[in-house]
Amino acid sequence: MDLSAVQKKQQAFIEERGWSEFQTPKNLVMALMVETAELQEIFQWLTPEESWQVRQSPQVLEHVGEEAADVLLYLLHLCGQLNIDLEAAVKDKMQKNALKYPLPAGPA
Repeated sequence: MDLSAVQKKQQAFIEERGWSEFQTPKNLVMALMVETAELQEIFQWLTPEESWQVRQSPQVLEHVGEEAADVLLYLLHLCGQLNIDLEAAVKDKMQKNALKYPLPAGPA
């Protein structure tokens, strides 16, 4: 997925509708949390086993995909508004995590 292309398309979508004034970092973070909660709601009362069974329901899986897409779109837009290179941030974070959580030592 070309994240910068998605961001450009999303920005055009927003501008065409006159929504730019509402796209503040604060509002985007709030919207991101709402969409994350909507994703969580799908799984809220499922057992761990039932949560895996979501893959067997095309309707529920579609809903999960829609909410996941909303989360990604708001995150991408937030990063765009703040000039954060998300791809670079992800690479950096993964490197930091590898140092913070090294592989366990194998058997001696």
